[in-house]
Amino acid sequence: MTALNTTSLPHLPPNIATPAYDRAKVTPGIAHLSVGNFHRAHEAVYVDHVLARPGQSDWGIVGIGLMESPSEKAKADAMKAQDCLYSLTECAPDAPDTVRVIGSIVEYVYGPADRAAVIERLADPAIRIVSMTITEGGYYVDENGHFPIDLPFIAEDLKRAVPQTAFGVLTEALRLRRDRGVGPFTVLSCDNLPQNGHIARTAVLTWAKARDAALAQWMEANVTFPCTMVDRITPAVHPDDVRRLDAASGLDDRIPVFCEDFIQWVIEDKFCAGRPEFDAVGVQFTDNVHPYEEVKLRMLNASHSLLGLSGVLSGYRIVSDIMEDVNEIALVERYLGYDAEPLLTAPPGMALHEYGALLLRRFRNRAISDQLLRIASDSTSKLQMFVRETAMGVLGQHHNPIRIAFLIACYLEYLRGHDDSGAAYTVTEPHLSADDRALALDPDVNAGLRMSVFSGWELTDSEDFVRDYRTVRQSIRTNGTRRTLADIVLAAE
Repeated sequence: MTALNTTSLPHLPPNIATPAYDRAKVTPGIAHLSVGNFHRAHEAVYVDHVLARPGQSDWGIVGIGLMESPSEKAKADAMKAQDCLYSLTECAPDAPDTVRVIGSIVEYVYGPADRAAVIERLADPAIRIVSMTITEGGYYVDENGHFPIDLPFIAEDLKRAVPQTAFGVLTEALRLRRDRGVGPFTVLSCDNLPQNGHIARTAVLTWAKARDAALAQWMEANVTFPCTMVDRITPAVHPDDVRRLDAASGLDDRIPVFCEDFIQWVIEDKFCAGRPEFDAVGVQFTDNVHPYEEVKLRMLNASHSLLGLSGVLSGYRIVSDIMEDVNEIALVERYLGYDAEPLLTAPPGMALHEYGALLLRRFRNRAISDQLLRIASDSTSKLQMFVRETAMGVLGQHHNPIRIAFLIACYLEYLRGHDDSGAAYTVTEPHLSADDRALALDPDVNAGLRMSVFSGWELTDSEDFVRDYRTVRQSIRTNGTRRTLADIVLAAE
């Protein structure tokens, strides 16, 4: 196999696409917090295209790892060994895979080794955008727009001379920039959150106000927080995937990524310190991201939650396997057509039924089939973001609540930690409190509806929903998830 680094780059096989620019001339203009697989298959790809355009060489990326863990340290070591290069395999459902080397990340900083150095790096006036993927649950802003500064790890971070959270790092970097007169940067959230720019703004400014009110006032007046909608299915990469991808490419790549061939990015055009020519490489700019993100969150992400929760209980483990189940397909089709689409306003030029059909095609892509347990993880956060508005709309308009009841029953049964056959799995719910877990496991199935995740959903105001929920949850326990779903699909709409 061929080692992947700057020296080997000109000598790679012709079937592997390489950067169409001189990396030696690229300097960072973007810093990205938390360089996960999605960032490397999404924003870094767009930047890779931008860097091939004239006059754009000052928009490279410096990746910044904030979390301290063995896997994050291994990633930092691999980035150093490979000169920040990595291979991306794009997988279409009906065409051969394509492999390309992404060169847009030109520097990587492992924060736990020197957190002050991270802040200093962000204070560099060349950095004009700080983007981030810190996960949906990583912002801690509730549905009332409240950021809890009294959370123990937030309160502790506020006391540190050198903060460690994303909010603290951003604030202290902006303090240095203000004091040095070099101006602000744009904070660009790339997480799957409705109005993610507003949420990022709330989190960062609330942290800043608790630290330094005058600085927060300067930030409020000068820093921009655009809203974005991001989309590309990018599975987790396990050791077996690394071996498989490297065997197919012939590269000795410690950090390969694979993804679907579809990609989309919609951004609110609010950049206080300039931006790359993203619009020339397929990024959509708009004054209102909301319709795009609503469609994506309430159709694609909600469908993923449906498949993840029901699939795990049914004994499936990857998306492409569950997409062979005609009842699961019918569930998604009806959820989209009867529950989600009637409550959405399509963005200009988009037909919702065509978008739904495209989703099913994407989910059937066996080459990038994701782990259902990963999709089901952190459902406590995801259901609030992806399902709540649809559920409230269905119940408020007295539509058939059966699919909402099935989804919520599956979530609560999933929290028990074993599927219909009794096989145990790890429940990964970092935002599930002990009190809520106790309610989910209470012998009285109605107790689960009192969990904080469902606060404000008004579920118990609908007698039809409560009836269907109780029936479905009991059926899952008695007959299993697959039989319960088959009965739901057979029932008349």
